[in-house]
Amino acid sequence: MEKDMEKVMQKAEVLIEALPYIQKFNRKIIVVKYGGSAMSNEELQKNVIKDVTLLKLVGFKPIIVHGGGKEISRWVGKVGKEAKFVNGLRVTDAETMEIAEMVLGKVNKQLVTMVQELGVKAVGISGKDGGLLQVEKKYSDGQDIGFVGDITKVDPKVLYDMLEKDFLPIVAPIGLDNQFQTYNINADDAACAIAKAVGADKLVFLTDVEGLYRDFNDKSSFIGRLTATEADELINGGYIGGGMLPKLANCTSAIKNGVNRVHILDGRIPHCLLLEIFTRKGVGTAIISDDENVEP
Repeated sequence: MEKDMEKVMQKAEVLIEALPYIQKFNRKIIVVKYGGSAMSNEELQKNVIKDVTLLKLVGFKPIIVHGGGKEISRWVGKVGKEAKFVNGLRVTDAETMEIAEMVLGKVNKQLVTMVQELGVKAVGISGKDGGLLQVEKKYSDGQDIGFVGDITKVDPKVLYDMLEKDFLPIVAPIGLDNQFQTYNINADDAACAIAKAVGADKLVFLTDVEGLYRDFNDKSSFIGRLTATEADELINGGYIGGGMLPKLANCTSAIKNGVNRVHILDGRIPHCLLLEIFTRKGVGTAIISDDENVEP
């Protein structure tokens, strides 16, 4: 009986610890970029969607921006093509673009279904809808990589309309250029651009790593919190490499454009989103503006 009471008290303490965070972020917009391994495992997928749904129910205004890279590669393979990448960007010919749009549409509606199963109304759109994401052709170090788009303009009206009507928007990263040609967009870029455009309080990247390390091979060099200036110093000092480099550049860009805080979390950890946002210690890396107070 005493043990049961202890468990109940622990639960109460967790709720009390979360209270100032719930108060602070009530009615604030949070953009969650969702992709990587957390998408390919059904159990993890459900955990992420539960987290986002809970954020919505306690007063946040979440927007999910999702990728689907692994699933796109799987379907590209099914039609006998080989997935090619240049500097981390998918080389996208007309056929691959068609596959990418179909797969992202399928993933989008799966996520909508999962949210609605938990009692929250969601709407799935792509960057084409309402002129949300306008793009121009992106080149990678001067190389033509096909139908890959660089975002030139975000018109967030469709997102504001959905949030106002109490829907949870779920966005697939596909956009149009001024000739109405369809382009695939890097999901990190789309999440960052949307977060800036809507003045999100938080931008969260769910990734396949625990967060940032000063030296990835030295697990004791983990960075739990750093300022945008410190992040720039890491980038310029050559400490950050691989796929984390553009992600971190997106993070600092978001902070400099009005997003209060950016989080890099390991999407493979169950409920990492709730642990990072509602507990003092957190579980990933938080990037904050240079003049932000530390709590919460």
